[in-house]
Amino acid sequence: MRKLINSTYVTLDGVIENPMWTGPYFDDEAGAFAGSQTERADALLMGRVTYDGMSAAWPAMDESDPSTGAAYFNSVKKYVASTTLTDPTWNNTEVLQGDLIAAVTALKAQDGQDILQYGYGSVTAQLVAAGLVDEVRFWIHPVLEGGDSLSSPLKDVKTSFELIDTKVMKSGVIIASYRPKTVA
Repeated sequence: MRKLINSTYVTLDGVIENPMWTGPYFDDEAGAFAGSQTERADALLMGRVTYDGMSAAWPAMDESDPSTGAAYFNSVKKYVASTTLTDPTWNNTEVLQGDLIAAVTALKAQDGQDILQYGYGSVTAQLVAAGLVDEVRFWIHPVLEGGDSLSSPLKDVKTSFELIDTKVMKSGVIIASYRPKTVA
C-alpha cells in the first residue's frame, strides 16, 4: 500500500498560507530534503486552494533548471480534491470525483510510490480523521507572519501523533515528522 505523506511549511505562529516567507530558508539543505521527498513520490494530492496556487506558479518556472523542481511538479500525476474544479489546466491533473475518503483509499491501494500532499487544510483534516494520512512533516520556520493560523479552520479535528524523526537545518528550519498514533 502506498503511503500518503503530508509536507507543510509553517511559521512559529502557525501560518501556512502563501509561504513566500520560506524563500530565505530554502537553501541547499532544504532543497536536498525536498528532493528526497519528491524522489519517493509519484503523485501529488491537493485541495483546490493548493491546486490554484501551485498551478499558477509551477508552469511558469524553468523546467531545464533542476534546482527549481519544475520538471517534477509539472509532469508528476496530480490529484485534486474539489467539488467545483471541472477542467484542470495543469498538465497531468485529475479531479477526484465523488467521496474523498473512498477516492484516496483507492489511490493508496494502487501500486506506486508515496503520494505527497502539501498544505494542511480541510482535505488533510478529513483524511487524518479517516486514518489515511501516514505521516505529516511540518517544516517549522523561525518567523512570525501574522494572520490566520493552521489551527483556525481545524478546531474540531483532534488526532494524536507520535514523533518519528526531526531534522534541524543550519538555517533554523526544523522538520518534525509524525505518524498517527495508534490507540491500543
